[in-house]
Amino acid sequence: MSKQTTIKSYKLKNNETRYMFQIYIGVDSLTGKERSTTRRGFKTKKEAKDALAQLKVEINNGTFKKKQLEIYQDLYEMWINHYENTVEESTFIKTTGIFKNHILPAMGAYKIDKIDVAICQKHVDEWAKKLKRFRMVKAYAAKVLDFAIKRSYLSNNPFSLVESPTKIKKVSIDQVESEQENFYNREQLIELLTCFEKEDNLKVYALFHLLSFSGMRKGEALALTWKDINFKDNEIRINKAISRGKNNKLYLKTTKTGISRTIKLDPETMDLLKAWRKQQKKDYLHLGYNTTQPNQLVFSNENNEFIQPTKTRKWLMNILKKYNLKKITTHGLRHTHCTLLFEAGASLKDVQDRLGHTDSKTTLDIYTHVTQKAKAETIGKFENYLKI
Repeated sequence: MSKQTTIKSYKLKNNETRYMFQIYIGVDSLTGKERSTTRRGFKTKKEAKDALAQLKVEINNGTFKKKQLEIYQDLYEMWINHYENTVEESTFIKTTGIFKNHILPAMGAYKIDKIDVAICQKHVDEWAKKLKRFRMVKAYAAKVLDFAIKRSYLSNNPFSLVESPTKIKKVSIDQVESEQENFYNREQLIELLTCFEKEDNLKVYALFHLLSFSGMRKGEALALTWKDINFKDNEIRINKAISRGKNNKLYLKTTKTGISRTIKLDPETMDLLKAWRKQQKKDYLHLGYNTTQPNQLVFSNENNEFIQPTKTRKWLMNILKKYNLKKITTHGLRHTHCTLLFEAGASLKDVQDRLGHTDSKTTLDIYTHVTQKAKAETIGKFENYLKI
């Protein structure tokens, strides 16, 4: 069956013109489906015509063998289809964003067999100049070439020979002195929660109190349902979290580590949750929602659906600005909880289990913060030791 082939022009990011065509090459004997192959990157229309004529000769003579993957973009498309089945939806979305914004614009049009160490080094150097997490971008770009090696399209990965630039951060003395750690001490946390209480918004106050007294991740707290809370034994079962997936939709997934955990909470926090449950029933009944259903969210928006995770930042920033408090992020309350647990004498294993870390190294690496009180106690002990 003969099909008309048209040569088309397209523009590169630098506005240069290139030419391409797609040609029908017959029916796949294995699947019975029609097959075609695409050629692109020709600088002139004549180059494209000559390549098309040569292909037609090969197809007619039966000597044509389709190259399934020709450029990095083709290889990426095959890899990403496989990758989607190996990770959480939210991770998949983040990964495709990295390729769309950084990797494909740089490398997408390269022919696979022409990619060498010099090309990879060039782009790693470029990413390092503009991206804080350029090593992650490099790692993802390399994954596609690792995939090519497994499929016998390449024999080695040039990214393995690339040297990562060392970024030296230059700061002024003023910046160093004003730099603040993303956690509160005991007094600062009490002040923050007191300010939330003054605002007369029980839902928001209960949420930030829970984050501070439980160490839960924000996504875990926003996924809680009332059946996850055991008021009799003062326990909360943490077995899911919300995350952002395709088309920017929020969905439920497992916890970050994929492991459920049950934590104890203090009576004051449980009483606050009870008060919010009672208030929620009244408030949402006026909105036309029955919150006594088994899977009712503890914290939901006006449509009784997931609260957008970015909303917590707005609530927090309003309080910090209004009451002139030290800056902290929502995740900083998790840091705060961990730091205060250590200060209160909790063991490394207890903190690890409560925060849901799979190993103690994670707990130590992320949360080796020492409060000002602990620093003062350290020098105090040293001073007392040296007293004669």
